[in-house]
Amino acid sequence: MLVHAIMEKTELSKKDVEAMLECMLDEVTAELSKGNKVTLTGFGTFKVSNRAAREGINPQTKAKIMIPAMTVPKFTAGKTLKEAVR
Repeated sequence: MLVHAIMEKTELSKKDVEAMLECMLDEVTAELSKGNKVTLTGFGTFKVSNRAAREGINPQTKAKIMIPAMTVPKFTAGKTLKEAVR
């Protein structure tokens, strides 16, 4: 759906649009893996967050398990996107 919408608005080929989107996602992923944040003005910010270790419960056995600390990607919507969705 996104590829077709971009194709219609830009008159680029499907192959070009897919390549552009793939490149953008690769670059966002590469920057996040380095611990950097990526801001798309008006749309939002992708950043890396550290999640502390915590205790959880296995829903099948009800046994307590330890969930390890991990680094996770986060997205914060920008003002323009928030207003458009309201």
